[in-house]
Amino acid sequence: MTDPMQQLASLLTRAEQLLARLEPLLPAATPAPDWESAVAFRWRRDRNRQAGWLQALQQLPSIRLGDLQDVDEQKARLDANTRQFLAGRPANNVLLTGARGCGKSSLIKALLNAYAADGLRLIEVDKSDLIDLPDIVELIAGRPEHFIVFCDDLSFDAGDAAYKALKVVLDGSLAAPPDNVLIYATSNRRHLMPEYFAENLESQRVGDEIHPGEAIEEKVSLSERFGMWLSFYPFDQDAYLDIVAHWLGHFGCGKDEIAAAEREALNWALLRGSRSGRVAWQFARDWAGSHGKAAKPGGGKRAGAKKAGSGKARTGEAQR
Repeated sequence: MTDPMQQLASLLTRAEQLLARLEPLLPAATPAPDWESAVAFRWRRDRNRQAGWLQALQQLPSIRLGDLQDVDEQKARLDANTRQFLAGRPANNVLLTGARGCGKSSLIKALLNAYAADGLRLIEVDKSDLIDLPDIVELIAGRPEHFIVFCDDLSFDAGDAAYKALKVVLDGSLAAPPDNVLIYATSNRRHLMPEYFAENLESQRVGDEIHPGEAIEEKVSLSERFGMWLSFYPFDQDAYLDIVAHWLGHFGCGKDEIAAAEREALNWALLRGSRSGRVAWQFARDWAGSHGKAAKPGGGKRAGAKKAGSGKARTGEAQR
């Protein structure tokens, strides 16, 4: 008869062998965030981890608020909201919408550079990871820093699970959101979802009033949970050239060189089919590089909107 102790030793050996085979298949341990090593983080997830984690970002764009000279109203509104947030006063989640390439994302990055020393931190979350928002909020609740959850180029399709997750975090959960977290999102769509002609057919006329259909109400319900809307508009030609001049000056070009580059800048915009801050930045990089100018640290596009006299940009909580 086999000794019970030998049976136990054999069982333990087989269990250890089994665990050794299973260990590579198990998700790796989630690393704890290193809050002291960075001011910006990205929420990451891979197929080998069931839970996401915060990755510290060491290289950040050095764009400053002073570079954003053509969105004065939008910049002032967002800057004031962020300073209220850092001071512990009430502040709103913000949705930045409008024309592509006008600096919506750059404005948020510039705020981080301006207020990181005051405890502002940025967490970038991809749209596909928005279902993890409750986990992210739980992770940073109670921290002494103030966190902006940054969702760039946000839009949803019908039935998207991330759509409902964002609605709940914004204003739809029984649990109150922590005071040290805000959500800043950018989108080219005002209501974040595609709008179809057929949905307008659901609208009903009651007396002299128009009552939108349920599909429209559902789509508007998400954007309305952002307490502040900031809208951005395309540049006119003068504003575009002003932005080109700004960035050529950034690369060390003199006034005569900037004036000589105007025609090429307009042709560049014509070929791209757009007079945006992004296009102006890309032209300035190309022109400066081809004319032997040294690269400088920093980056990002200069934001802009129509100036006074050409349809001044409008901002507001419920305005496109």
